[in-house]
Amino acid sequence: MDRTQLMTSISADWESFSKLEIAEKLPYFTRNEKIYDCLFAQQLDRGRLEHLFRTADALRKMTKTREGMNIANSLLSHKRAMLYFVQPSTRTFLSFLNACHILGIKTSEIRDTTTSSEVKGETPEDAVRTFSSYVDMIIMRHPAPGFVEKTAWLMNRTDRPVPIINGGSGKDQHPTQALLDAYTLYKSFDGEIDGKTIAMVGDLKRGRTVRSLSYLMKNYKGVKLAFVSPKQFRMENDILEFLRRHNIPFIETEDFGSVMGEADAIYMTRIQDEHDKAGESKAVDYSPFYFKKEHLGAIKKDCVILHPLPRRFEIDPAVDEDRRAIYWRQERNGMWVRAALMAHIFGVDSAIAHE
Repeated sequence: MDRTQLMTSISADWESFSKLEIAEKLPYFTRNEKIYDCLFAQQLDRGRLEHLFRTADALRKMTKTREGMNIANSLLSHKRAMLYFVQPSTRTFLSFLNACHILGIKTSEIRDTTTSSEVKGETPEDAVRTFSSYVDMIIMRHPAPGFVEKTAWLMNRTDRPVPIINGGSGKDQHPTQALLDAYTLYKSFDGEIDGKTIAMVGDLKRGRTVRSLSYLMKNYKGVKLAFVSPKQFRMENDILEFLRRHNIPFIETEDFGSVMGEADAIYMTRIQDEHDKAGESKAVDYSPFYFKKEHLGAIKKDCVILHPLPRRFEIDPAVDEDRRAIYWRQERNGMWVRAALMAHIFGVDSAIAHE
């Protein structure tokens, strides 16, 4: 079923659409075989990933000179974007903001619904429809799972749709974080992620970054995953079933030390206590899931340590000095690969490759 048929058959019924498998939804968020709305990690197949990585690399090289930066700034100087971030964010917000600036996109923002007409009772859906009157793209972070997807679905039913990018939706998806994480692995391993063992450590149940990155692993051959977490915060079954369906081997353990020496990459995460409903995080001893300075001697010489940030106690700051600690580089990578994604959506990626 192509996008037009899909829109016609279920465009009047969000409830029916929301229950479809993600693979069935993807044509609705795609135009001319390109991503239009970036909502799910599952939209990023290997070909798209590597194209975006090459675009990000080309953009980095291009902007090393004033002349190149001026060309980049002119590519989308006729476009405007709204950053609608009603959930706390530092890195994702600044990353997208500066990615827009690199491409010349003008930006406006709302980071607190008390400053908008939502405080008067306007629905979030109507608020986003209002934003679309003034901009050419909306980048959203929202605490409600599924809300970003619903917004994109609604906008595609209007006579003036604009692309929607998911900058974090509840605890379910964070596709551009997965994109930058994969880009960081790609650069760290000289373009070769196949065959790597990746340990994901911490609050895996409520961490949308590890969920989204797990989805991307279907694009690589021979990857093995080790999920290291307290039993209360194990990876949820929907991800485990996805991995089984795609024959991606994984183990689950509470013993960090047992997998540390085998990992090619260690992806640390913090405890996600903002999702607590009854103070459940307080009942967990998280200290066995910290990466300490003494652990540097136990990991491979070429192992890399990642973290989506912010961190609390789960990585000793003394680890920052080790060349294998790449989370600050990982953070900066986000700006470039998000700029590459926006260039792809607006169709100027070929101009970047040419320059």
